[in-house]
Amino acid sequence: MLLLHLFPEGVEELDGAYAVYADEPPIGFDVLEARDVREGWEDSWREFHHGVAVGRFWVGPPWEEPPSELEPIVVDPGRAFGTGAHATTRLSLELLQTLEPASLLDIGCGSGVLSIGAAKLGCAPVVGVDLDEAAVEATSANARANGVDVMTFVADALADELPRTEIAVANVALDVVERLAPRLDAGIFVTSGYLDRDEPDLAGWVQIDRRTADGWAADVFRR
Repeated sequence: MLLLHLFPEGVEELDGAYAVYADEPPIGFDVLEARDVREGWEDSWREFHHGVAVGRFWVGPPWEEPPSELEPIVVDPGRAFGTGAHATTRLSLELLQTLEPASLLDIGCGSGVLSIGAAKLGCAPVVGVDLDEAAVEATSANARANGVDVMTFVADALADELPRTEIAVANVALDVVERLAPRLDAGIFVTSGYLDRDEPDLAGWVQIDRRTADGWAADVFRR
């Protein structure tokens, strides 16, 4: 969205108009109303970010205490990357727990939830790639905070060469999943990021598992 580039502090759609967050009223825009916001507004999203249980794991932020009976994946998402609470992340992490540990490639690693989970499950090596350098940095930082090894690098998974691994996971859009499949040198492909009414059409791959939640879906394919 263009407005987000102009006002990186924040943009909110309100009944056909837009609220933007800025130090000064924006020049060149019709300002209908201006209000002061409370100090610390930029971190108020933390009030709504809570940990979730996903199989043997608890995925949550560093400002919450994980339950003692679950293995923690502690992730500080910053303000731009996944928290682990979205259904597609939960479903992907559930499916990873059904697989034998092996080398793994996390495509579109974001904040690193799936990479960290895979490493805690015994997968090695674990490689996380993302188009966004900030996402790669977030995954690396969160992996270090969780005491696991994840190799990361910036890459366009639809254009750049990808490493050979036994498992690949991609929590991305449906069309990207379908374009990624023929490029992978992997035997198992865990996919998500699409609605439960959609099923990836992957030539040469056989669907062996599927999970759904909250209108979203995740699948496991084998070559």
